[in-house]
Amino acid sequence: MMNQVNTRSCCMFSWAICLLVVVSFPGILDAAEPGDLFLNYIKKSAAQMHEADSAPGTLEDWKSQNGKIRKQLLESWGGFPEQAVPLEPQILGKLERDGYRIEKVIFQTLPDVWMTANAYVPDRKGQLPAVLCVHGHWPGAKQDPHVQARCIGLAKLGFFVLSVDALGAGERGVGKALGEYHGAMIAAALFPVGKPLSGLQVYEYGRAVDYLLTRDEVDGERIGITGASGGGNQSMYAGAWDTRFKAVVPVCSVGNYQAYLGNACCMCEVVPGALQFTEEWGVLGLTAPRALMFINATRDSIPFSVVEARKSLKLVQPIYGLYGREKNVRHTIFESRHDYNQPMREAMYGWMTLHLKGKGDGMPISEPEINLEIPETLRCFSGETRPDHWVTIPKFAKNQGDLLVEKYVVPGSKSKWRRIAETRRDRLDKKVLGKTLPDKNATSKQVFSNSSEVQEITFESEPGIELTMELTPTQQSENSGTVVLLGLDKQDATTLDELKQELIQSGKNVVIPTLRATGDFAWKSDKIRNAPDHNTAQWSLWLGRPLLGQWALDVRAALNALEANGKTNGKITVIGVGPAGVVAICAAAIDLRIQKVVTIGSLSSYLTDQPYENQRLGTLAPGIVRDAGDIPQLAALIAPRKLIISAGVNGQGVPLSQAELNQQFEYTKKVYELEQATRNLVLLPQSSPTELINLLR
Repeated sequence: MMNQVNTRSCCMFSWAICLLVVVSFPGILDAAEPGDLFLNYIKKSAAQMHEADSAPGTLEDWKSQNGKIRKQLLESWGGFPEQAVPLEPQILGKLERDGYRIEKVIFQTLPDVWMTANAYVPDRKGQLPAVLCVHGHWPGAKQDPHVQARCIGLAKLGFFVLSVDALGAGERGVGKALGEYHGAMIAAALFPVGKPLSGLQVYEYGRAVDYLLTRDEVDGERIGITGASGGGNQSMYAGAWDTRFKAVVPVCSVGNYQAYLGNACCMCEVVPGALQFTEEWGVLGLTAPRALMFINATRDSIPFSVVEARKSLKLVQPIYGLYGREKNVRHTIFESRHDYNQPMREAMYGWMTLHLKGKGDGMPISEPEINLEIPETLRCFSGETRPDHWVTIPKFAKNQGDLLVEKYVVPGSKSKWRRIAETRRDRLDKKVLGKTLPDKNATSKQVFSNSSEVQEITFESEPGIELTMELTPTQQSENSGTVVLLGLDKQDATTLDELKQELIQSGKNVVIPTLRATGDFAWKSDKIRNAPDHNTAQWSLWLGRPLLGQWALDVRAALNALEANGKTNGKITVIGVGPAGVVAICAAAIDLRIQKVVTIGSLSSYLTDQPYENQRLGTLAPGIVRDAGDIPQLAALIAPRKLIISAGVNGQGVPLSQAELNQQFEYTKKVYELEQATRNLVLLPQSSPTELINLLR
């Protein structure tokens, strides 16, 4: 058939592409001084959280723990809709093949959000067991040869198969072409609105089950799920959460959360704060007593390695024992690289046949002959025919953000605003940022001179995090003021130096702290795609302590160290350049010692319907818009203190005009008016260091 290709050549091609993905997400990133300071801290924190982990002793104990894990998972995922929208399924085309047909299907999962799928329907009568196949990071998504192979194999063995594109991948990317990666700063667009992609995938795969239940060919009591790599993780979470899945087979994905620390994983796999309430074994345990087989490869990366998977298995097996279903969990290992190859597929066929058909002993079943489709053939919308109004990840995030921001209304009185501000300030600190109050035992270590003018203070932000800051003291009045300059990126160095020189000449104490995981303390292999701090931000999210919160804590600890060394001088001003402007706003919103704030070239809103550019993933704290507000609402918490927004940018780093700034910060302006401090809010499309310093006088 002209639209089909040989299995062997196509799988080799797919593996070559997959290898590129694995290389771009290395299994282990070598630590080097001083960049390993942060990683050591993260690993130690995680280990302390789980040093007492043990298997539950009784079924009652496990059921209680099961309920707590499910509750906290749902909270981490931002909750699911109370009422599902109509599926409104459509079949857009069919391909008749030997023994089965392939249908091109779309259905609605969320309001105006459509899932693209292929249904592989065997030429058999009666109701059939069904398997949901999810794709992971294969570049072709549901069209990829690796995914096709297991779908066709299952269909020829008598399973109804639904293969879907994950949100942001395949036919559901920002663009219309196949091959787009849905991680990094694309998936990160969902964090501020509190809807991480890991949770949206679980919800959407539940909607895929809803669709399967509408099909006359499907036996709704016999449904399984499988996937590899990121798809293996998706299978694990969806299979654990949705008890309608009776057989769950994650492939080349199971390990444990602590193995992610020091390595790289996709943002679509991150469950914010998961290490605060469970390890991976706890999630896997949610499948019990339903059938669970996880497959690992001997030459996989560390997070998915056999060694790490066995750590989880050790605590999962006793849970199945509590149900008397020890045989319902199996760990299968292959001498292989990261893959979902034929031997792995054959192991899955046997497991699905036993637990969804009640036949055989669960051992591997030989794969039927497979003829793969040319990927383009499987698309629901060929070429550029996908509707232009299609809801992508950034558009979905923007829609959600707009709904959240609508609830923030400036009250009619100053007293009511201040009560609201206090509550919101507390929520920002404790719920969003993970607490930014410096440890009372964390103190400055030493003060010494690098020269006759510049001093260096080494201080502990918190136990395990030792940082430095450069201090250039004023030679003028003792009450002339102290300015803290913040920058996160190398490209900000020129602006920081210009500001420093101007501030020194104006008689200010100038302090430049190096925040954790930046500058000399940066992780050398941190960047993935367009996310410069991908890995350190990712590790922080697992701990439930976004980098934004840790950076705000560092700023507050720096102020403590200055006070402890008698180096404060009058009013404190914090100036943040680029993404550090968000850090400055959050630190000042919480810490009232900061009397003046300036942001230069900083993000003006988390809400954007396009992928972020020139931003830091670490500033995208999960749930910040939902729980504390967008940038204008956060900025309002600084009122009535001095606030200068200079050269504010949108999510793509494009500077805003004066009119756009005025519109963007309308909420902030109203609060300053309420506080009768309108002169203390300054919005500028651009300004020089000299102009800014004059405005600070």
